[in-house]
Amino acid sequence: MTFPDDLAEAMDNYLQAQETPPALTTVLQAALREYLSERGFLRPYKALKIRPAKRGSGSSDGSINHDLYLAGMKK
Repeated sequence: MTFPDDLAEAMDNYLQAQETPPALTTVLQAALREYLSERGFLRPYKALKIRPAKRGSGSSDGSINHDLYLAGMKK
């Protein structure tokens, strides 16, 4: 992939200005993701949200004996 001189220079300046420069691929993916999302071609990224169940399993040792419960060896 080739870039016009002004864009390549701007990218170099951006990367040099960062304390820990990201990989060029990371910057390009983020820019393309934003560009396509703004134009409706890509759904915006939503972080995975894990919430606790509204009701418990009824067992107090589920976090300890989860393998036994999943294997059906404990009820």
